[in-house]
Amino acid sequence: MAKEDPIEVQGTVVEPLPNAMFRVELENGHKVLAHVSGKMRMNFIRILPGDKVTVELSPYDLS
Repeated sequence: MAKEDPIEVQGTVVEPLPNAMFRVELENGHKVLAHVSGKMRMNFIRILPGDKVTVELSPYDLS
């Protein structure tokens, strides 16, 4: 069975949370919990509230 491609959605960081987690508000108004990808964590890129981000969502969990 082939793995399905993730869904990419634009959003805005609402608040930073502990352990490199963030609350992100998507363009459609939904709020999701997101984490930083490996390369951004390795390069110590800072994400602040108000930053525009691209979020990858699993097609299996659209809650």
